[in-house]
Amino acid sequence: MKQLLRRGVALGLCCTLSGFSIPAGSSQSKAESANTIPLREYLQKSYLELFEIAPQVSFRSAEIAKQRDAFQKARNSCVNKFKDRVRDYDKQLDKERSELKQSTAKLSKSQRKEAHCTIQNIDLLKSEADVLARQAIPTAYDNLNAKLDVIERWPAFHRQIQQELADGSYTARRWGDVQDIGFREIAPDQQDDITRGQQAIEEMKRAHLLPPELQEKSIQDYVNTVAQRIAGRSDLKVPLHVVVLESREINAFALPGGFLFIERGLLEAADDESELAGVLAHEVSHDVARHSSKLMKRATIAGIFYQAAQLAAIVLTGGIAGIGTAYALQYGFYGLGMVLDLKLLGVSREYEMQADQLGVQYAWNAGYDPTGFTRFFDKIATREGYVKGVSWFRTHPAFYERMVQTQREIAFLPVKPDAIVQTTEFEDMKKMLAPIAAKADREEIGKPSLLITREEGCEPPKKLEYKPGAPIEQVCEQPGQ
Repeated sequence: MKQLLRRGVALGLCCTLSGFSIPAGSSQSKAESANTIPLREYLQKSYLELFEIAPQVSFRSAEIAKQRDAFQKARNSCVNKFKDRVRDYDKQLDKERSELKQSTAKLSKSQRKEAHCTIQNIDLLKSEADVLARQAIPTAYDNLNAKLDVIERWPAFHRQIQQELADGSYTARRWGDVQDIGFREIAPDQQDDITRGQQAIEEMKRAHLLPPELQEKSIQDYVNTVAQRIAGRSDLKVPLHVVVLESREINAFALPGGFLFIERGLLEAADDESELAGVLAHEVSHDVARHSSKLMKRATIAGIFYQAAQLAAIVLTGGIAGIGTAYALQYGFYGLGMVLDLKLLGVSREYEMQADQLGVQYAWNAGYDPTGFTRFFDKIATREGYVKGVSWFRTHPAFYERMVQTQREIAFLPVKPDAIVQTTEFEDMKKMLAPIAAKADREEIGKPSLLITREEGCEPPKKLEYKPGAPIEQVCEQPGQ
């Protein structure tokens, strides 16, 4: 590889690890001792910042309870507002469709197209409002409450981790034998999944559920190199096949038998190679533990949703909605008008906890900063998750539980002072990716949405979507909504 740009595991954002201990804090500015800012402002910080800060601050139980109550009221108000919008759009759709039916014989071609576009856009707006009410807004408040949990609960858990490190009991945890990675058996008979994975890919292609491959070979080669590095230092016992897909969704998913797919949007969202490595390691872990194979055996949904549900069950972000980008969905995923509740398929919280733990181990063993996955998770939950990742965040383990268990595993791993955070290869990949993404965005303009009935060339509707990076609560504060 080219010269690596490295930093130690002790990042400015995270708890400084020294040997096997977790110091309370590294500086007064980080500690921000004794509540120098209001509670609500702490919740705008990243999880890794909060893990460092939480042991240094103290808020009264009544204050935390008051904040939880405020969140619940704000969440209910915001959700109800967009539920009302859904009902309004339903009425508009009924009216427009009724008028179209009554005047169908009198309409010119251009008038009919205009009517179709009106119905299509109202349907899109209805789908967006529905996603905001059922998924995005609850996800945003789940994230805020999880950060409140860190403030309230992490100090005690932090002390417990220190005790486990001090008395050596941490080595008795599940898969605590990290020095034997590659020689362990996490789940037997991984090779039995290869045929199943090949069949799933064929079925997905026939059903048009798989976006096309990204044509830039150098980017494919780069991602494959990182993934193979991780796979070679994991417990994977089958060959790994890696493909980057031409899709703007922030997705990654593993199919049985070592078939790993990364969508272009995820490469755009990652800020350094350790974040990408954390995602790849998480997905490799699903195949190591044979999660996707087990989920397929338990699925009960027939037809096209069978394959879609299997994919959604193990996608990193975006869930079933992300699949639709094969059709160049212009308005995000709202045109699908659905978010499958994967709990119906028996999606296991334990599977995700397992993949989190193993993924951290594999990224660490491959020489990467193991906080990469946490930083990526936090970023998507805060900046992108309300829209592009809501399906995954709503059907997988809670934010707090995942963040704490991942942080716990990181604490138990021996520190590697030269852990990789960034590389010149990653930066070169991002430079190559920028014009590809810009071109794809230009080509998507005017393309149809994923509505069952579509009309080409419609002007997109005015959207209710929040501004990227802004708190989701601001959606409810906008005038006229």
